[in-house]
Amino acid sequence: MKIKNLINWKLFGVLLGVGIFGTVAVFPYLLSIQGDALKELPLSLTTVLLLSLIQTTVLLSVTIFVGLFLGKKVGLGTPLLSDWIAKQPIQEQLKSKGWLSVKLGALAGVLIIGFDYIFILFMEPIAVASAPLWQGFLGSFYGGIVEEILMRLFLVTLLVWIMWKFSKSTSDSPTATSIWIAIIAAAVIFGLGHLPATAALTTITPLVVFRAIFLNGIGGIVFGWLYWKKGLESAIIAHFTADVLLLVVFPLIITLS
Repeated sequence: MKIKNLINWKLFGVLLGVGIFGTVAVFPYLLSIQGDALKELPLSLTTVLLLSLIQTTVLLSVTIFVGLFLGKKVGLGTPLLSDWIAKQPIQEQLKSKGWLSVKLGALAGVLIIGFDYIFILFMEPIAVASAPLWQGFLGSFYGGIVEEILMRLFLVTLLVWIMWKFSKSTSDSPTATSIWIAIIAAAVIFGLGHLPATAALTTITPLVVFRAIFLNGIGGIVFGWLYWKKGLESAIIAHFTADVLLLVVFPLIITLS
């Protein structure tokens, strides 16, 4: 197979472009909440941010390629963007999928906030440095775009493909069970991935680990289901909505109350 036929390279370019945008957009937020730690590094902030951008760009390039390549084999992908690039009408799809994604993303955000209050009853609150609301809004693009590319387009797709490829089933498509296993596994991994940052704020205990997995798992399962049933775009919209609720709307409510 020729390289140009391996994946939709226009789609690759669009995803990489928005991924780079999401990476740059989160920088002001990172500087607000981790600025002091970054200043202790032996490199200038400009150098640190540039290296971070380069590293993330390389990571995105690899994961987008793998996600698109394997996604064709297991029926997962980006239906809206694919149709848009093919100059097909997407207005009706965008309207129906968009509203569903916003509603489920908001639900995920509310559940995360609500359950976090329950965890606070059994553990010390984890103090997180505050950031201006506009920075939280920009940072939401990172969660919505970059994290969904990494966790859903890449990881869920890869796990589904591995289970489908090495199963004894003769089916031409993955089973619902294997997809659910991939969605839950990615959600758990996503939660564990937050522990290094949490370790800088509090002592890691079994309850802290469970909290990270459970709270992030709520979003991971919602976004994973949307990726499976509606496409990556729906997962991105839902994740972005949840992050706006967590990083902008909820802090604003706390400030005004």
